Amino acid sequence: MLQETWIALSTVVTSHFFITVFTAWLFASFVKVVLHLIKARKFDFRLLVDTGRMPSSHSAFVMCLSTVVGLETGWDSPLYLFALGFAILVMNDASGVRRAAGHQARILNVILDDMSQHKHISQGRLKEFLGHTRLEVMAGATIGVMWGLFFY
Repeated sequence: MLQETWIALSTVVTSHFFITVFTAWLFASFVKVVLHLIKARKFDFRLLVDTGRMPSSHSAFVMCLSTVVGLETGWDSPLYLFALGFAILVMNDASGVRRAAGHQARILNVILDDMSQHKHISQGRLKEFLGHTRLEVMAGATIGVMWGLFFY
């Protein structure tokens, strides 16, 4: 059973399909590191796995996935429509729910800053970069589509 699972897993991660989609996510994450380097003049490799910022690596991943599914199964196949619907749902979540959670975290951090001026509060800061702007989502989606078209 363990050997069969290992063979199935290795088949998945070595497939052209998986490598194309995974590298789209990796490329978008790498772009985040480079843009941060240009803007802040320092490397931050945590951005490779962190949420938020330009471009959305989640959007690159799901749009590359749907593009590759469309190329493989046809643009009118139910599987492509399912993958596209999944991508739209993920991108809407990134620019809606996660973005709103980031705004709330920013407000709570301001409240903590205000409270700390009157007395010592030893509480950790909340993470503010949880979601994406629509521009960040579109940039990630464009990377995903282009990556799927060029490398699959």
